[in-house]
Formats: sequence, structure tokens, C-alpha cells
Amino acid sequence: MQNKTSLVTGASDGIGLECCKILAAKGYNLILVSRRQAQLDEIAESLKAQYPTITCTVLAADLAAPQAAQELFQQVQEQGLEVDFLINNAGLLQNGFFTQLDLATQESMINVNILALTSLTHLFANNMTSRNGGHILNVASLAAWTPIPNQNVYAATKAYVLSFTQALHDELKASKSGVTVTALCPGYTATKMMDNPAQGGKLLVPSSMLQSPREVAEQGIEACLAGRSTIVTGLANRITVAITRLFSKMALAKIAGRYYRSNMH
Repeated sequence: MQNKTSLVTGASDGIGLECCKILAAKGYNLILVSRRQAQLDEIAESLKAQYPTITCTVLAADLAAPQAAQELFQQVQEQGLEVDFLINNAGLLQNGFFTQLDLATQESMINVNILALTSLTHLFANNMTSRNGGHILNVASLAAWTPIPNQNVYAATKAYVLSFTQALHDELKASKSGVTVTALCPGYTATKMMDNPAQGGKLLVPSSMLQSPREVAEQGIEACLAGRSTIVTGLANRITVAITRLFSKMALAKIAGRYYRSNMH
């Protein structure tokens, strides 16, 4: 039986890298996508050495660039690869006051978090539907449930991912496409996003509140393979989501704004 193939964006570290490791262990061939070719080559060699029955294809791409998703899809097609499991993990984050953050950087964040994700989902969902099956995991965030001052564009992009994915899940199920799309909503996760000078301020979060990327990736993949529309990882995060339903959006924004401004450095 031929191995299934998974394409993972943002595959060079964090949740994306853990997804690659988990899927390799499950026997999936991999298409690894990120901006960093050399790092992807190293990861591909390591995974192939550990799992000799799989193949690893490296495609370096900057998903903030115009038509990046279309070009990536075309590269996959030209190599004769069929994607059975798409993981839209690539994402950018900016912390700080909206008017003080660089506009071009925020536009790039929208391009990656929303535009590229939507385009890749469209292209691969159509391809999967033509073959009567497939899985798509879109990485949203706990931030998707709450307006967050000082992280407002990021939170808004993740709210889009959550809403888009939940609606599309229903569409694909109703049309009997055989394709499942799932929104993964992790909370604070121990990745470079928690301490990256390129993304503005640093949010100080106690280590006890951080989930491991491995835990997040495992829960996301299993939920998607099980056909779920949404997965919020971790009990504390699920309780947080339940609490957000008790308050108005503006009340949540005020609470989040106070927290973020007092803990961002």
C-alpha cells in the first residue's frame, strides 16, 4: 500500500516540526515548507534516516509573497505529488501598539495568516474532493476567541481562521466531499513565538501556562483524523473558551488589554 502524503507549512520548528515527526512515524510521506531551505534539508535527512520507508520533499517558500500559495500548489503538481493531509501551520505574530508597529510587517502577517491559508485550503480542498478524501488542519489559536489589544491584528487573523474553518467544515461535510477540515486552537505554546525580537514586544508568560509543541501537534492531528471541526488543546484552554462566552466582546477586550499591557516587555 502506497504511503499517504502530508504537506506541512511552517515545518522548520515548533508545532509544524512536531507535526512532521508525528506524521512520519505514522508512515506519511512529507512535503516540508518554510522559508529556510537549509534547515528543512536537515530535518528531511533526519526524518528519512529515522523512517526509511517515507520520502521527504523540501519546498522553500515565503507565504507572505504575492501568489505564494498558487506557486506552491503548482510546484506540488509539477512533482506529481498528491496531498492527503494539509497542515496550514505557518503563521506570523506582532505584539505592541497597532499604530506603532510597522505597517508592512502587519500586512505580511495578514498575507500569511489569512490569505495564504485560505488559498492553500481552496486549492488542496478541490484537489482532495476530486479524489473523494483528505484532511486539512488549520492552525488558529486561543486568541481566536477574544479581541486582544496590543495583539489585535494577530488575534483578528486567528478569529478569521476559526470562523472560516468551522464554516467550511460544515460545507464539506454537507457536500459529501470526503474532506475534513479542522481548526486547531492552542493556547500559549513553548515555541519561538514566545520570545522573538522580530515580532515586537515579548509577552511574559509563566512556564506553567505553556504547552509543549508536541502535545499541541498530537491533539490537532488526532482531532482532524477523527473528523472534528475544532480542537482547543488543554483543559485550562477549554475552560478559558467556556468563560469567554459569558462576557461581551468589549468586556473581554478590556480584560485582555490590561493583561497584555502589564505583561508585555
